[in-house]
Amino acid sequence: MNYLFTSESVSEGHPDKVADQISDGILDQFLALDSKSHVACETLVTTGQVVVAGEVRSSSYVDVQNTVRRVINRIGYTKSEYMFDGNSCGIFTALHEQSQDINQGVSRGTPLEQGAGDQGMMFGYATDETENYMPLTLDLAHTLVYTLARIRKEGRQMRYLRPDSKSQVTVEYDQQGRPIRIDTIVLSTQHDPDISQQKIREDIINILLPRVAKRDKLYKKLLQNSSYQLLVNPTGNFVIGGPHGDTGLTGRKIIVDTYGGRGAHGGGAFSGKDPSKVDRSAAYAARWIAKNLVAAGVCKEALVQISYAIGVAEPVSVYVNTFNTAKVQMPDAQIAQKVNELFDLRPGAIEQALNLRQPIYEETAAYGHMGRTPQIVEKTFEDGNGNTFTKQVELFTWEKLDRVQQIKEAFLGQ
Repeated sequence: MNYLFTSESVSEGHPDKVADQISDGILDQFLALDSKSHVACETLVTTGQVVVAGEVRSSSYVDVQNTVRRVINRIGYTKSEYMFDGNSCGIFTALHEQSQDINQGVSRGTPLEQGAGDQGMMFGYATDETENYMPLTLDLAHTLVYTLARIRKEGRQMRYLRPDSKSQVTVEYDQQGRPIRIDTIVLSTQHDPDISQQKIREDIINILLPRVAKRDKLYKKLLQNSSYQLLVNPTGNFVIGGPHGDTGLTGRKIIVDTYGGRGAHGGGAFSGKDPSKVDRSAAYAARWIAKNLVAAGVCKEALVQISYAIGVAEPVSVYVNTFNTAKVQMPDAQIAQKVNELFDLRPGAIEQALNLRQPIYEETAAYGHMGRTPQIVEKTFEDGNGNTFTKQVELFTWEKLDRVQQIKEAFLGQ
């Protein structure tokens, strides 16, 4: 029997994502000045106010207020009528030094022997139903709000758009788990008060959806089938939004950040945490492993779990579930054993393999940490004296298919 599955996404202007981007923007500033920085930074945003709190151990000084205002303005909260404005909002900062009890468990004389920054279990997932090995429902949901934000920032069409938006996509799958059709798209977008809901719906149909369809052959095929239900701003109005409409907190969109409800999630958020926190680095490593397993042809779908004890370098356990899609003649437990042999999953080794001590995290904090395109970019930062400098960094290294050949040799003898 066919079944329906749903995932959601939110734009960079959603209050929780504003908080995530501020936390990661601050983290990037610390890492740009001192790559050994240890940071755990939380942010709360509400009407006219930002609160930043957390723990930091670093040799660098960061102008937190400037960083916060830059991030908010980049997102698009630049008007007082939004009741949350990067140039005028109040900013309260309560950052203090990281606990010595935590630091002594993490820091080691040899970087590869550093302990995990916390206990916990982290998951990575991959599926062959899309070109980037992500669940179709989440990938399409991300693309809808990402494309809407690009239209808003271009300023040529749909000029009534405001920064906050949400999407939700429901897809029908057959008994073999293959996507058949889109069942429902829900899209809510903040807007200026002098625009009709009918006009917004027409623009979604005539401007947004055609641009989304051009991004991917599968999207085009599914969106050309007009049988799906399209719900636009179902409440009938969405003028009040962003941090004025709803308080935002770092780490409150962890399913949007990962796999849209497919696979599993260990519960730990990512944003604001440096890579010594395995909540972040091990989740990236698990995605890296799962994606390379599927791309190598070991299985059509993979879920990887890694668990740690605080202060201990070696993982407590490694688990793999291929959901009966394995193309190799071995049980999942044996696949997990081989994975543990092929990948060094000590936190320090993960940091080195994925080059995680770069200021690369602000870009991850909206539209998903997984399924993105690895790329080298130049970013601009400020030193402690207010002078700007640039750094070349590599984004989304955990999305690289750089272990496919090694996996083929180990599992398939190729």
